[in-house]
Amino acid sequence: MEIKIKTEFIKLDSFLKWAGAVSLGSEAKAYIQEGLVKVNDEVELRRGKKIYPGDKVEFNGEVFIAVAE
Repeated sequence: MEIKIKTEFIKLDSFLKWAGAVSLGSEAKAYIQEGLVKVNDEVELRRGKKIYPGDKVEFNGEVFIAVAE
């Protein structure tokens, strides 16, 4: 699923909220810290990881692709 971002980058926890994968930032933080989120096929443990257009985020069986708006 393509997720449009309006800025140069978005932090991973904010991206998960923006994509609708989680409803709360605290949820995103917990899932990231538990190693349940992958960025470009690698487990990412930093909630502040910068997501740029073209990056692929995997969570809960779904794949989100960041694209520039």
